[in-house]
Amino acid sequence: MDTTTRVLFICSEIAPFLPDSEVSIMGRLLPQWAQDNGREIRSFMPRFGHVNERRNQLHEVIRLSGLNLIIDDTDHPLIIKVASTPGARTQVYFIDNDDFFLRKNGVYDDDGTLFADNDERSIFFVRGVLETIKKLRWKPNVVLCQGWFTFLSTVYMKKAYKDDPVFTRTKIILAFHGNDAFEGSLDARLKDKLVMDGIRAKDVEALNEPTYENLVKFALSFAHGVIFFGKKDPKVGAWVRKTKLPTLHCKKPQEELAACNEFYTQIMRTR
Repeated sequence: MDTTTRVLFICSEIAPFLPDSEVSIMGRLLPQWAQDNGREIRSFMPRFGHVNERRNQLHEVIRLSGLNLIIDDTDHPLIIKVASTPGARTQVYFIDNDDFFLRKNGVYDDDGTLFADNDERSIFFVRGVLETIKKLRWKPNVVLCQGWFTFLSTVYMKKAYKDDPVFTRTKIILAFHGNDAFEGSLDARLKDKLVMDGIRAKDVEALNEPTYENLVKFALSFAHGVIFFGKKDPKVGAWVRKTKLPTLHCKKPQEELAACNEFYTQIMRTR
C-alpha cells in the first residue's frame, strides 16, 4: 500500500522567482520542507510577466502544454513551464498564457489598481494547475492554496472534478497571510464564467458580489482546514471560526514549518 503523502502547493507567488514577500517566502519554504521530510510534492505559480525567464532558466514542458482552456467563450492556450528552485531540490511549474501573464505586473497595475480581468486570470491559473495535475496522473492527498488568487481552485476540485479519480479524496487547506486581501471587487460576471460541467449557477451564488470577503467565505465552504501565517486578519479569523474547520496559526511562519507538515497529515485523516 502506498503511504506517501502527496501535497500539491498552489501559490500566487514563490521566491526567488518573484520578490520576497510573506507569501513568496512561504511559497518556497513549505514545499522544500515537505519534500525534505518525506512528502511527494508538486508546486505551481503563475508565470507573471515580472518573472525573469532567462535568469531563472524557465523552459517549456511541451508534453504538458497545448491544451486550450475556454473562459467566457474564448479559447486561451495553456503553456506549462518549469524551473528548479535555486539551492533546493524542488521544481516549480509555471502556468503561462500571453493574454493573461505577459504584462509586467502581478495582480495590480502601476497605479495599484486591480486588473479588470483578474477573475479570468485566476480561473485560467487554477484550471491550468488542475488540468496539468490530471495530465501527470498524480493524485494529491492534500492541496495547500496560498493567496486569494488560488482560491477558485476549490470549487473546481469539489464540483467540476469531483468524480475524477485524481481528486476524489483530495483535502484542501487554505493559507492566509495578513497582507493578502484586496479592496473592491472582481468582475461582476465572475459567477457566470465559473459555470461549466459540474458547476451550476446555484453553486456559485455566493459570488454574486465577488469581494474579498465573499471569495474567502466561498472558498472556505469547500475547504478542510486553514493555516494562518503571521498576523491574523481579525475579520478572516471570525469567518474561519464560524466554519469550525481545523486551524493552525503560525505566528512565526519560517520557524513553524514542521507544524505545517504535521497539519497536512491531520487534515488528510479528516472526513
